[in-house]
Amino acid sequence: MARPKSAEHDDKRRAILRRSAKLFAQNGYDRTSMAEVASASGVSKALLYHYYVGKESLLFDILHAHLQDLMDAVRAVDTKLAPRARLRTLVGAVLGAYRDADDEHKIQINELRKLPLARKKELIALERALVAIFAEAVAAAIPSIAGNSVLLKPVTMSLFGMMNWHYMWFREKGPVSRDDYVDMVTTLLIEGAQALGETRNLKKRSA
Repeated sequence: MARPKSAEHDDKRRAILRRSAKLFAQNGYDRTSMAEVASASGVSKALLYHYYVGKESLLFDILHAHLQDLMDAVRAVDTKLAPRARLRTLVGAVLGAYRDADDEHKIQINELRKLPLARKKELIALERALVAIFAEAVAAAIPSIAGNSVLLKPVTMSLFGMMNWHYMWFREKGPVSRDDYVDMVTTLLIEGAQALGETRNLKKRSA
């Protein structure tokens, strides 16, 4: 019977993932060696290989843990909330999960494609599940585009654009707070998409 992994083992593994994410984000996945990961993690190279057989496993676990954190955050949002409140809460959940996760997020954008196809598909499935949750919430909050795949998909992906790239400019102690930005994103998306949906419906009626 296999011995269960100790809490210390899990803590050490998480610490290695955090140090690895920082190195991959700063220097790039291809330019980071396992020796550099071991040094940054404060462990021997032999001990590092006890946890991870290579960089590919490290990269997969970094991204899987990050995406799972996002999924856990959005699944915790009450589905019984009013549509606008639910969408705002979902945006807040993702931006909250992004707090202190800039390295992991940057790697998701830049390095996921480096993984073998099978592992990449597993992570892409998580990304798509996340998008599906938001697409449903967007449709509920903006009835004028619900059921309109021509608008719903680009509007949903535009929402992810506002969330995913905020790390490029957002500063925790800057003039715009995280809650301010959650409100901004929600308002821009709902009011803008409502106007877009109404304009398209008006064009159809006048055609």
